[in-house]
Amino acid sequence: MGKKVPRIQPLSTPDTGTPTGSEPGHDAETKSSPASKSFSIVGIGASAGGLEALELFLKNVPPDCGLGFVVVHHLDPDQKSLLAGILQHVTDMQVVQITDRMPVEPGRVHVIPPNYDLSILKGRLHLLEPTAHHGIRLPIDSFLRSLADDQEELAVGVILSGMGSDGTLGLRAIKEKSGSVFIQDPASAKFDDMPQSAIGAGLADVVASAEALPRLILDYIQHVPFLIERTAVDLADADQSGLEKVMLILRAQTGHDFSLYKKNTLYRRIERRMGLHQLGKIADYVKYLRENSKEAELLFKELLIGVTSFFRDPEVWEQLKAEVIPVLLSARPSGGIMRAWTVGCSTGEEAYSLAIVFREALERVNPDVHYSLQIFATDLDYDAIDKARAGLYSANIVADVSLSRLNRYFMEDEQGYRVRKEIREMVIFAPQNLVMDAPFTKLDLLTCRNLLIYLDVELQKRILPLFHYSLNPGGCLVLGSSESVGTSTNLFFPLLGKTRLFNRRESVYSEPVVFPSSFSRVRSNLAATLPPWHEVPPVLPNVQAIIEALLFLRFSPAAVLCTERGDITYVSGKTGKYLEPAAGKANMNVFAMAREGLGGALEKAFATASLKESEVTIPGLHVGTNDGIQVVDVTVMRLAEPANLQGMMLVVFSDVAASPIPKDLGGPLDPRTYDLEEELKRSRAELQATREEMQTSEEELKSINEEFQSTNEELQSTNEELTTSKEEMQSMNEELHSVNNELLSKVDELLRSSDDMKNLLNSTNIATLFLDSDLRVRRFTKQAAGIIKLIPVDIGRSITDLVTTMDYVEMEDDARKVLETLVYCERQIAVSDGRWLSVRIMPYRTGDNRIDGLVITFIDISTPKALELTVREALSLLQSRFDKTNADLDASLALEDVLQKAQGVLEARLAAQTIELRQVQEDSLKEKGGKN
Repeated sequence: MGKKVPRIQPLSTPDTGTPTGSEPGHDAETKSSPASKSFSIVGIGASAGGLEALELFLKNVPPDCGLGFVVVHHLDPDQKSLLAGILQHVTDMQVVQITDRMPVEPGRVHVIPPNYDLSILKGRLHLLEPTAHHGIRLPIDSFLRSLADDQEELAVGVILSGMGSDGTLGLRAIKEKSGSVFIQDPASAKFDDMPQSAIGAGLADVVASAEALPRLILDYIQHVPFLIERTAVDLADADQSGLEKVMLILRAQTGHDFSLYKKNTLYRRIERRMGLHQLGKIADYVKYLRENSKEAELLFKELLIGVTSFFRDPEVWEQLKAEVIPVLLSARPSGGIMRAWTVGCSTGEEAYSLAIVFREALERVNPDVHYSLQIFATDLDYDAIDKARAGLYSANIVADVSLSRLNRYFMEDEQGYRVRKEIREMVIFAPQNLVMDAPFTKLDLLTCRNLLIYLDVELQKRILPLFHYSLNPGGCLVLGSSESVGTSTNLFFPLLGKTRLFNRRESVYSEPVVFPSSFSRVRSNLAATLPPWHEVPPVLPNVQAIIEALLFLRFSPAAVLCTERGDITYVSGKTGKYLEPAAGKANMNVFAMAREGLGGALEKAFATASLKESEVTIPGLHVGTNDGIQVVDVTVMRLAEPANLQGMMLVVFSDVAASPIPKDLGGPLDPRTYDLEEELKRSRAELQATREEMQTSEEELKSINEEFQSTNEELQSTNEELTTSKEEMQSMNEELHSVNNELLSKVDELLRSSDDMKNLLNSTNIATLFLDSDLRVRRFTKQAAGIIKLIPVDIGRSITDLVTTMDYVEMEDDARKVLETLVYCERQIAVSDGRWLSVRIMPYRTGDNRIDGLVITFIDISTPKALELTVREALSLLQSRFDKTNADLDASLALEDVLQKAQGVLEARLAAQTIELRQVQEDSLKEKGGKN
């Protein structure tokens, strides 16, 4: 059965991602602008059946298109390639076979030579010796990844006919860098594995026939503003308004708020959708978005490009295995459960990588006690979470996972590789919006890679304290290669090396933790008028702490605690003589606040102490104060202990002499008398003020004491309620454990039953196809794939859309008739290759005797059919011989009758003659007797 080719089909397939895996695609605003690149480069991947598709594609490309084309085809490594010469006959563009360091030029087709891998750097093509001499080679993935890194949003990926899944990972990299992806319609491809793999991964922007793709690519490039007009997003008022309307529509239809994401990233993704629909203004796109509800889902998927792969940035995972995890294990000498959180897990590769690395680190340490790791993996995209839970990945992961890890932690499947059960059980996947939902806490490890680069600075400053709050003391934070903790150096300090690994710092100065419920701007504006209930309440100090603080403030030298960049995190004593707020926007940096005469020397001492990691003292600095000049000794030291202050800088100010005397005393008194009188006046004023404050404080303390008593009673009541709630929670927890154990047992039974059924179906060697009530494919055996063209991604497709080799046009009618009548149907059908099949269609009955589809079996009856034909021929020959024998028998019977009649006549004649002879004898005897 054939299938119609659609004109153009922007897909609504699930995507990966989240906030990271599912955040707007990888449009980091620090990347080079497309203005420095003069044209787009189209990377074309093809394999089996790809030659015809390439000819159709290039035949429809105008020579003056202004695009450069690079063709990567699966070629025989031991044979000379004639591909360039063949393609030259169908296009007016120049077709060349690539040589090393060849530049890509517009209006030219560049063809990969055999037995080489291909890469591109600054527009030049580089040939590489293949590293995989045995097993799976993925030259299309390798080149498309390189093309994405080099050309970013100017990269265009095209996948044509081919077997396998080569190209899918490369297309993901192109989407990550805001490039575009065009796929040949599987219905028009001779081999649809490669197109189906890309479509199933949710990476296709446009799906069309090979001859239609060139026009669609040119239309897209001409209508994407950021490719042809500007180097950065500078939103006008109208565009800003349109962008906000798009975010409102997305929030209304998807429930997710993108208002705190970087505008540059959002706008570029929206422009890509505008280019696909050939819309010039964002106002037109807003109108289109409101009129087409499906477009909101497509745009949402466009923003959730999953940026993930197994063991991405290998040095990060190696440091986790060799350094971080062993330290975390050593902090728990008695064993136990460690907790980790993977934020924005997308389709789960990173979470499973962490589980594998933990297993390997545990084996390397080989402890005597038992350890386990519980990983919470969350993402915004429900479809990505479903894929992650399945733990099934395409064969392309061999490019990222070593052979030893594949053999140990994965099982080979018909559709690729499946993560083994012991690794899957370590990970709990759940949908979560980091901006809106509560975080996981008491964590030993938190990975959040390639998420923060998509969020604006305001949201980053709120999320990092949240991560600090979620981690246990000594916990580790893992960020992406382009991310850092920014100004939150008081919360985290980096580990050695170039990797983005940070340890939680037990800072004496902690930023207020704002929980996700108040992240959005709307809620923040509303909360500005309400009490800050979401902030962590300050702890009330006791009397001893108050006295110690007063003594410390009065008799200890003034000092400030700073980060390595000079940002003040703690102030001790009166520092007003040495530091003052700078004019303009509030700035708590010690260099900006230093008074006259202090700044330059302070910066020098700071740099020396930081470099030498020693104490540096600068004596006799003359600092300008409100009363004149103050001589100060400044000491700067880099702290190594305690561990929670490691790397911080302590600046101590020590006065050398008394404050200078005013130049004009205003009277005949000597300076000493003047000072004493002034000090007496100040003391009397301070005493009076102190008395008034004491009275006020006494009244306040009485009031506070009453409030404390009331609060204490409330706390006692609350404590009793919490105790009751704790007991209830413990009971519920026990019930949940019991239910969980039952569910695990059921899951194991289901897995065993599934394996039994799979082995049963395969061992019978009978092609079997399971359909639902709408005649969509539910399951099939591998034998059925040879009769009806089925691949794993066809599950869910209607049987009427599939191609079959049988001469059975009535199959749909028979199937629907069986559903209506519940009477099975059996036919003998001829196959195009000369075989005969017995096709039996029966209702599918569930355990509760409900009809839920059909079961179709295909039994090869070619041998019985041949025997039947032989028997028929033998019977025909026997019949003809029998008929001839009957004819001969009839003739024999007729002859026998004649002979019998002749015998009767002869017998009558003989009897007559005998009688006559006897008569003659008697007459003769009589005559002789008479004579005698």
